[in-house]
Amino acid sequence: MSGSDAAPVLVWFRRDLRLADSPALAEAAETGAPVIPVYVLDERLEGRPIGGAARWWLEKSLRALAASLEAIGSRLLLRRGEAGEQIGRLVAETGASAVFWNRLYEPEAAARDRALAERLRASGVRAEAFKGSLLAEPGAVLNGSGGPYRVYTPFARALRAHVGWPKLRRAPERLTAPSSWPASEDLNAWGLHPTRPDWSTGFDWTPGEEAANARLHGFLDEALDAYPTARDRPDVDGTTRLSPHLHWGEIGPAQVLCAARGAAEQGLASERAAEKLIGEIAWREFNAHTLHHLPHMPDRPLRPAFERFPFRDDPDGLEAWRRGRTGYPIVDAGLRQLWATGWMHNRVRMIVASFLVKDLLIDWRQGEAWFWDTLVDADAANNAANWQWIAGSGQDAAPFFRIFNPVTQGEKFDSEGVYVRRWIPELKSLPDAYVHKPWTAPAPVLTRAGVRIGGDYPGPVVDHGRARARALEAFATLKEQDSTKRA
Repeated sequence: MSGSDAAPVLVWFRRDLRLADSPALAEAAETGAPVIPVYVLDERLEGRPIGGAARWWLEKSLRALAASLEAIGSRLLLRRGEAGEQIGRLVAETGASAVFWNRLYEPEAAARDRALAERLRASGVRAEAFKGSLLAEPGAVLNGSGGPYRVYTPFARALRAHVGWPKLRRAPERLTAPSSWPASEDLNAWGLHPTRPDWSTGFDWTPGEEAANARLHGFLDEALDAYPTARDRPDVDGTTRLSPHLHWGEIGPAQVLCAARGAAEQGLASERAAEKLIGEIAWREFNAHTLHHLPHMPDRPLRPAFERFPFRDDPDGLEAWRRGRTGYPIVDAGLRQLWATGWMHNRVRMIVASFLVKDLLIDWRQGEAWFWDTLVDADAANNAANWQWIAGSGQDAAPFFRIFNPVTQGEKFDSEGVYVRRWIPELKSLPDAYVHKPWTAPAPVLTRAGVRIGGDYPGPVVDHGRARARALEAFATLKEQDSTKRA
């Protein structure tokens, strides 16, 4: 048989929602057989249900992918349920001779994929998995002792040497369609978009492969050269904002790497700027490799001593933090930006995380869970690794005693209060000298600005100086316990 009468190949999409540089799709197209693209909504895709903001993004990204497939003569089949079971059913329905997919590396996903591949091969179906979401397979970049790297900088050097200049795969120009299409579920029936209420009205994103490429190339043309310094300024558009596109695989890390290097070669940006962007891709890679080697990272501190850290049970503090009502403007602005847009500036993520863990002494896992539900770019490896970095309990983490002062951080990275005023309009008329510490403003200044501390804007939920001392005392108990054990 040939063409549409041949046994089809299933291409199982997950977090690779693009046509270009997709090894699974490219290999399927090259077989010459009919190709049936499928997405399975598995509520435990990454070991736990995806968050609300991620569901919002997924729905739009699937629509974009479906439109792209239709443009090359195909369509996107939708199924819902346990992924292995649904793929098995679809193989039986279509008589598929092969199933291709790009790998996921979260522990639950990887285990599920291995089990499915074994079942398919045992029944005579070809099962092939490809590297499509990382630059290097976990286990391919190891230290001199043959183990995983525990420190980022040598890992990044080894990764660059291992990867070189990746060869990108073109998007297929056409896909052979099967003689008949299996039934597909209705995306609208999945309820991925929030209702009652629709809290996503402020989400200013365009998901999809086309938007991801437009964002990347617009950034390279306009902002890459300033990236090493501008990326720390939440008051300017100095970051790539590619993180959700990368998480959902609307663009791949190899595409970003090649584009950054190409921009430097063409003189669009300095080598330093390009390498800084590549370094962020390498950090993403480091986190993914760490999760592969240490699968307990989302649930347990990577440094065992931190299992004994005396976190506080503080429901009121946690709620004030979530709502952006801590009384510290840079912290509150970040959390309000997160709720309104599904995203938070990277520098501010570090500030708000430090505040939760060290000023409030609340377990980092509480913050990780909130980010998981509210970020459009929520990623199991990045989310857990970055929270553990701030908490001092991760690999190559910031030392616990590095405690961000939310006032000085705001004054340094949002010196004119542009970011704070955008997200906390009740402070918009406060002079620059007080916008990051409004409780210190004299009463006449507050009156002229129309600000009532403890009314329309809260006073600080903690005194940072005392909170810092309390956090260091808590950290000291870990060292004391270790000394006692050694004695």
